[in-house]
Amino acid sequence: MKSLTKRFLKLLTLLSAEAVLVALAFIACLLVFGYMTREVFIQQDTDFDHAMFRYAATHRSESMTRLMRFFSFFASADYLLVAPALIVLVMAWFHHLRWYALKVLVIAFTSTMLNQLLKRLFERPRPMTAMLEQSGLSFPSGHAMIGSSFYGLLIYIVWREVRSPFWRWLWVSLLSVLLLLIGYSRIYLNVHYTTDVLAGYAMGIIWLLIAVWLMKKLERWYFGGLENMEGRKLES
Repeated sequence: MKSLTKRFLKLLTLLSAEAVLVALAFIACLLVFGYMTREVFIQQDTDFDHAMFRYAATHRSESMTRLMRFFSFFASADYLLVAPALIVLVMAWFHHLRWYALKVLVIAFTSTMLNQLLKRLFERPRPMTAMLEQSGLSFPSGHAMIGSSFYGLLIYIVWREVRSPFWRWLWVSLLSVLLLLIGYSRIYLNVHYTTDVLAGYAMGIIWLLIAVWLMKKLERWYFGGLENMEGRKLES
């Protein structure tokens, strides 16, 4: 009995720590997004943005530009129209991953819609020095926001489902580095200001946390309803 109690308390402590970390991440991202919004639209301070452009220019070359365009592709509209659908098809083959497949589809779609809404709300033009011809508005960065929601969800799935610590940490590290390089590629290519990218990361993580929480509530409601229906059938 004492052993069982200790295990329960240990599990409760871990769950509480996870909840605290999620809450801290949510608050931190809210603060970052609020600060970026204040700097850009109230203070109208662009010193940081231009300093990052100057830094990117110090290591600009043809090969680096090709590399940055390569990383940028992994959060482009063309890529994100195909990748989530392919992941959903793969996950649909595995019974225990089917609910994750729905999350991938829903979060990819809703984060795109939310990003477009925020762009229309803030209406910040793109940098005049952009190295690529890009349509649309600048704040927050769609690559950073949609990318952080999409790859953040993949990181969450890997962390939950991959049992091997080696492969779990390897995939989490690779996805995290890819996400950071996607954001930096937008700065390097001058298609987004650094404040756009940071705001995009922050809002993408905020929406990911909200969406996962809502999907968990929906999951409990759905499966709870199925269990009740099965219980009634057995009783009858």
